[in-house]
Amino acid sequence: MKKIIHKTTWWIFASLCILVGLYPAIYFLIDRHFGLLSSKTQELLADQLWNIGFYGHIVLGGIALLIGWMQFSSKLRRKRIRLHRTVGKIYVVTVLISGVCGIYIAQFANGGITNVIGFSLSGLVWLATTLLAYNAIRNGNIKAHQNFMIYSYAVCFSAVTLRIWLPLLMAITGDFILAYLIVGWLSWVPNLAVAYFIIKRQQRKEAVMV
Repeated sequence: MKKIIHKTTWWIFASLCILVGLYPAIYFLIDRHFGLLSSKTQELLADQLWNIGFYGHIVLGGIALLIGWMQFSSKLRRKRIRLHRTVGKIYVVTVLISGVCGIYIAQFANGGITNVIGFSLSGLVWLATTLLAYNAIRNGNIKAHQNFMIYSYAVCFSAVTLRIWLPLLMAITGDFILAYLIVGWLSWVPNLAVAYFIIKRQQRKEAVMV
């Protein structure tokens, strides 16, 4: 039973990562004036630098989300280590570009300074944990690399949790701006807490096995 629950949870997790990772493609298939962009001013939507930041963030962030979940497969790490390393390098590059773009467009976030700070911090944490993970593996510290990557992908996964929380909060509050003010923090801070407990659980398991 426990194995079935674990497998089901894993496939739900992977499916969400793939679906939301592919979501940015919709901006190239239909008129983009929907969802969050419908709340932006025409002046901002016409700004070339903002558009570079926006598309750089969603497209490369989508790729990071789309491929990053595979890195947590122990089977892949054991049997396809070269693929694991290649995917890891792509993930790091996409995070670096998407993270910088995300911090830039965060300065224009709906909700004012609260969300400017919230989304900017999430970008900074994403960049920092990814770089720390990369530096750890370069120095041969596999355990630190794994832990930092868990934190990194927890922030990356905020693309999923934001899309879960926002409609729920809008239904509860009946106010988009209030819901967005909350989700600017709720989409990523609890993810880091979950990552912390995952790491602690792994450490307890390893301690028992020693």
